[in-house]
Amino acid sequence: MRNVIIIGSGPAGYTAAIYAARAGLEPVLLASSVEAGGELMNTTEIENFPGFPDGIMGPDLMAKFQEQAERFGTEVILDDVTELDLRGETKTVKTGYSGDFEGRTVIFATGSAYRKLGLGDEDRLSGRGVSWCATCDGFFFKGKEIAVVGGGDSAMEEATFLTRFASKVYVIHRRDSLKASKIMQDRAFANEKIEFVWNSEVVGITGEGAVDGLTLRDTIDGSERHLAIGGLFVAIGNDPRTHLVHGQLDLTDEGTIAVEGRSSRTNLPGVFAAGDVIDPHYRQAITAAGSGTVAALDAEHYLSALDDAEKLDEEGETAEAEALIASA
Repeated sequence: MRNVIIIGSGPAGYTAAIYAARAGLEPVLLASSVEAGGELMNTTEIENFPGFPDGIMGPDLMAKFQEQAERFGTEVILDDVTELDLRGETKTVKTGYSGDFEGRTVIFATGSAYRKLGLGDEDRLSGRGVSWCATCDGFFFKGKEIAVVGGGDSAMEEATFLTRFASKVYVIHRRDSLKASKIMQDRAFANEKIEFVWNSEVVGITGEGAVDGLTLRDTIDGSERHLAIGGLFVAIGNDPRTHLVHGQLDLTDEGTIAVEGRSSRTNLPGVFAAGDVIDPHYRQAITAAGSGTVAALDAEHYLSALDDAEKLDEEGETAEAEALIASA
């Protein structure tokens, strides 16, 4: 029986592991077999994470997170969670290859997944010109004209990074202004290789064996035109990874896991959530890390209350024990 089972290996999951391990709870962290480290594994230089005045690459930051968590005794397992049973006092977590885990508490920190355009040719041409990760695939587009779809910080970061390889980068956005932060906008506007295509949406991707162009629709007059490119990078946001808890944990209107106030407490006792999976607004590495801290402290408090309640129950103080658990 584990005290704490952490599902997810981004900043929230690893920070929760660091705090839980330092509290002597001997957590086990279940990281994905193929996506361990979360979205930061696909991020270039991070300049706004405290403690790194010269910046740090995303994969390097996540390696440090893992090293610190393991230093304090976290067991990290690279496996995929396939099924959860969170309703009872004992939580059961099933994995693909490592068997079942039982725990007194679960911290759910699965982050979010890349959002797709929803076009029929998007999946067909995935890996043949369509990508969601500039750091993963940018090198393969050396000397080509490519496009990035989106208007937020992620899109500006992708576009700026891709200018290292591409001869030209079109940024396609549905509106005539960006959602990105000012510093990210300024960098993109100042880059001579970036050209903005305003008030346009991608309604088609062309190409047989590989992407050779896009069909764009004007969002104002509805007219369509063809844009010849050799690659498409989609950076239109992310969706919280909540499929494992559907029917068990309450969700918000935004699709994130609902928690109580500023805590990490979900609708089920002993189940806590942290990071992007509860945050539809800020979605930063530092806010996810802070959220992981909250989850670990909430779990520690809950476990302490359980232990105290067991002692009260043994002494015949049943009502007091039930009240203590209810307040945890």
